[in-house]
Amino acid sequence: MRTWTLKERVIHAIGYEGVAILLVAPVASWALDKPLFQMGALAIMLSTVAMIWNMIYNAGFDRLFPRGVVERGLKLRIAHALGFEGGFVLIGLPVAAWMLGTTLWQAFLLEVAFFLFYLPYTVVYNWLYDKLRGWWMQRNACRA
Repeated sequence: MRTWTLKERVIHAIGYEGVAILLVAPVASWALDKPLFQMGALAIMLSTVAMIWNMIYNAGFDRLFPRGVVERGLKLRIAHALGFEGGFVLIGLPVAAWMLGTTLWQAFLLEVAFFLFYLPYTVVYNWLYDKLRGWWMQRNACRA
């Protein structure tokens, strides 16, 4: 299967972050008793940072584990998600603390809660995206 284009990477990242914002912002607003606008702004800021991280991380992942060469089963997808989320916690921690006006410890606890959501979400989203992309690529190959 051919490698991803920049357009495909952008679609993947925007889809990932868009669905996540729609799920996370209202729940975080309710759970933390913060205004939806504040949690939405934080979600958008972290999503923007995450999209950039997503494209960089996945480009490296694709080089280390090329499609068609390496089987991308559940274990590899779990490792993929752990690496992505672990790196993002380090990047997002100071941003969350600054935007919410909290300590790094409080922001870390929030990041842990986000991690508990995003880890399975990342696994499921990327697995489904791989399946849909494979179906789409096969469908387009049959048309040609």
